[in-house]
Amino acid sequence: MRRISKLTRVAVGVASLGLVATACGGTSGDSGDSESSDRGVAIAYDVGGKGDQSFNDAAYAGLTKAKDEFGYKTADIEPTEGETDADKEQRLASLAKQGYNPVIGVGFAYGPAMKAVAAKYPDTTFGIVDSVVEGKNVASLVFAEEQASYLAGVAAAKATKTDVVGFVGGVDIPLIHKFEAGYKQGVEETKPGVQVLSQYLTQTAEEGGFSSPDKGKAAAEGQIEKKADVLYAAAGLSGQGVIEAAAKAKVWAIGVDSDQYKQAALAPYKNYILTSALKDVGGAVYALSKSVQDDKPLTGTQTFDLKVNGVGLSEANPEFAKVAGLKEAVDKAKQGINDGSIKVKTE
Repeated sequence: MRRISKLTRVAVGVASLGLVATACGGTSGDSGDSESSDRGVAIAYDVGGKGDQSFNDAAYAGLTKAKDEFGYKTADIEPTEGETDADKEQRLASLAKQGYNPVIGVGFAYGPAMKAVAAKYPDTTFGIVDSVVEGKNVASLVFAEEQASYLAGVAAAKATKTDVVGFVGGVDIPLIHKFEAGYKQGVEETKPGVQVLSQYLTQTAEEGGFSSPDKGKAAAEGQIEKKADVLYAAAGLSGQGVIEAAAKAKVWAIGVDSDQYKQAALAPYKNYILTSALKDVGGAVYALSKSVQDDKPLTGTQTFDLKVNGVGLSEANPEFAKVAGLKEAVDKAKQGINDGSIKVKTE
C-alpha cells in the first residue's frame, strides 16, 4: 500500500523561498561516478526547460536553495525535443548512477521512466512533480493547483471592468483542467455573471502547448478581441506570450507557478501582471532535498496545499492593493478554503 502523508511546513512556503531564478538555458552539474559522497539533489526539467519564468524555474530555485544551504554539488538537466520515455529513463538512471540523491523529475511526463528507474536504484530517493508513482523510494510531489487558481479567479472577478475574463491552458490534460476549474469557480462565486473564455493551446505537450509563447500570444489576442480584460495562463513558457499580449493591450495578466511579477525576463510587462497563482515547486524540491540530507527521506504522496503554503497568490504588485475589495476578498477565500467552507472543484 502506498504510504500517504501530508507535508508540513518544512516546505518553507512560497513567500520565504522567493522563486526568482536566473533565466538561462543549458545543462549544469558535475560528472562523476556513484562513489561520490558530496552529491546532492539533481533535477530533470520538464518541457520548456530552465528559463520558462514559471514551473521549471521554480524547481531550479529550490535546487539553488538546497545547494547553498547544504554546500553540495547539484545538477539540472534540460529535456530534448521529441524525446521518448526511454530517453527520460536514461537521464534519470545516469543521475542516480553518478550519486545524486535525491533525483527529481519535474513534471508528470517522467512517470513511466521514474517507475522503472527507481526500482533499479533502491538506495536513491526519487521525486516526481505533479504525478503519483508507486515505489518505496519515490516521493510524489503533488499540489492543490485548483486552490491557487480559485484565488486567481477571485482576483480576476474583482479586477475586471468588462465582465469578461480569459483562461489559457497549455495542454488539454487533467492537470491543467484543475487550474481552469478552480479559476472559473473563483470568478463565478465572487462575481456571478462574469464570462470566462477558455482556450487550450494544444492537445499534447509534444505540440508545444507548454513551450510556445507565440501560441500563447495568439490565444490571448483572440480573447482580448472578445473584450477579456484579465487573462490567466497555465501554460508554462507559452504563458509569456499571454503576458506580452496583455501588456500590449493594457489589460491585466495573472501569472502562474512562480511570482512572475518578479521575473527579470518579464520586467517589461510587470506593470500589467496583477498577481500570480503560486505553486511552490521550489519548496517541494527543497523539502525533499532536506529530508534526504537529514537521513529521513520523504516517500509516498506529499501534498502541497494552501494550509502548508504549498500554493498561494502573490501580492507583490503594488497595484494589487489598489483594486477595490481585492485583498479582502482573497483573504476571505483563503479562510474559506482552509476551514473547508469553500470546496474547490478539480474538474
